[in-house]
Amino acid sequence: MKMVCGSFYLSKDRRDWPVEGEDAHFICAEENTIGVADGVGGCRKHGIDSGVYARKLMNNAVTAVHNQHRISGDSNVDPRKVLNEAYANTKDVEGLSTACIVALNNRDGKLHAVNVGDSGFMFFRNNKFMYKSPIQQHGFNCPFNLGRNAENGPQSAEEIKPVEVIPGDVIVLGTDGLLDNVWPEEIEQVLEENTVVEPELLAWIIAEQLALRNSEDVNRFSPYSIASYKAGKERIGGKVDDITVIVGHIIAAQQ
Repeated sequence: MKMVCGSFYLSKDRRDWPVEGEDAHFICAEENTIGVADGVGGCRKHGIDSGVYARKLMNNAVTAVHNQHRISGDSNVDPRKVLNEAYANTKDVEGLSTACIVALNNRDGKLHAVNVGDSGFMFFRNNKFMYKSPIQQHGFNCPFNLGRNAENGPQSAEEIKPVEVIPGDVIVLGTDGLLDNVWPEEIEQVLEENTVVEPELLAWIIAEQLALRNSEDVNRFSPYSIASYKAGKERIGGKVDDITVIVGHIIAAQQ
């Protein structure tokens, strides 16, 4: 099997902040590995752009993926080793960031993932929601993160229980700009309306027509508002944030 991927990114401050924003992501097609990172916006008050850290972390993750492929001689990637190497090579950059890395392993036919913070992925089969990865946070809206001065490190990363996949399955990986604003049932509807899976198109639809629209709706009951209610903080509406979406379509290797 292989994972055919497409991505789309929207910066919440694309009008008056550098276009790069604070999210970053990567797709390593040959190695069937994808990842996202979300720089901590609160660092701005200290004059630090965490988007720089997130982008460097993801760039170093790509290098780590290629290194594993070169050394091992196969395309199966260990996400934890990728995260450890990427983190070790990003110590010269200031900032804080979450990270989630997902790899398709052909030896066992499963997705292997590692996560620090509140990014994550959802898994769909036959257009139906099957699974959502857990997040890590100290408390409401306070996710685990990585960085030179962070209280967490890669050793705090959670290795997510491997998820068995088959051709036709769809993976949606994103930062909290997606997960705080979009319910799985809404993605189900998108998949039902798009019978031919085009990952780049689906990523755009989910990011712009769902997550962005929902984030600007001050009256909706979003995943973020429900989480805030459970934490004793009543808040209605979406959460305006950077939005990164990667869609991965599992297909047979010969396709």
